[in-house]
Amino acid sequence: MKFYKYQGTGNDFIILNNIDQSFNTADKATIANLCNRRFGIGADGLILLQKDSDETFYMQYFNSDGGESSMCGNGGRCFAQFIFDLGLAQQSVSFKAIDGWHAAHQMRNEDGLDWIALQMISVETVKKLPENTFELNTGSPHYVSFLPEPIAQIPLNEWAKKIRFSPPYNDEGINVNFVNILGLKDLRMRTYERGVEDETYSCGTGAVAAALSAALFAGLPSGKHTTQVAVPGGDLAIQYFFNQETKSFSDVWLLGPAAQVFVGEIRQENN
Repeated sequence: MKFYKYQGTGNDFIILNNIDQSFNTADKATIANLCNRRFGIGADGLILLQKDSDETFYMQYFNSDGGESSMCGNGGRCFAQFIFDLGLAQQSVSFKAIDGWHAAHQMRNEDGLDWIALQMISVETVKKLPENTFELNTGSPHYVSFLPEPIAQIPLNEWAKKIRFSPPYNDEGINVNFVNILGLKDLRMRTYERGVEDETYSCGTGAVAAALSAALFAGLPSGKHTTQVAVPGGDLAIQYFFNQETKSFSDVWLLGPAAQVFVGEIRQENN
C-alpha cells in the first residue's frame, strides 16, 4: 500500500488514501507500528483520506498509539495539502473531521513562503484556572500555562505528565502547553501531546489554544487579531475574531507550512 509522509512545523504524519476503504481502521496495533520511529515509518500520527456517503472528503486521525483521536490542526493543514497534491482540489477545499467542517486554502505568508490556512472551530468557552492557566477545546482539549521562566529550560515531559495523568484529566487525557509571552501577540510554546505521550515539535490546536488564551490573559479588545506562535519546529500564525463582552472567539484560522516529505510503500506483512 502506498503511503505519504507530510510534516507541518515538525509535526509529522503518515497519510494514506483510503477512499477505497482498503485500510483496516480497527487495527490499532498496525497503526501504532507504522508510527513507531524504530520499527515502522515513524510519525506523530496517521491520517486517512476517506469519503462520506455524500462524497465529502473526511479526515480520520489516529495518534501514534493507534487510537483514533480528536482534531489535529497541523494534520489538517497537511491533509489539505495532500488533497491538492493528488489533484483532487485546487487552491481551496472543504472537508469534514471529527469536530465538524473545515475550510482550507493555499496562501503565501509575509516572507513569500507557501502556507496552508485552515479554519478551526469557534470557541465559546474558556475556563480560567489558577496561576495564569487556561483550559479550552480548540478541536482537541488543551491546558495552557503561561510561565515567567524560559520554557526552553523547563523539564517539560516531567511537568506535563503530572497534569495529564492526574484528575480530572487522567482518563481522557489533555494536551499540555507551556507558553512564554514575548509580546502582546507574540508567543513561544512547547507542547506535550496525549496519545503521543511525549513532547512534539509542534501542535496546531495547541497553538490556537495558546493564542486565544493569551487574548484573554492580555485583555485584548474586541476585533480581529493575529498572533504569532513560535514552536520548536517553526512558526505558526493564528487569526481570530475576539468578542470581549462574551469572551468568545470566532472566524479562527491556523496558518502555517505543510509539506510532503517522501512517498513509499507499506509491505504487505505490515498491513
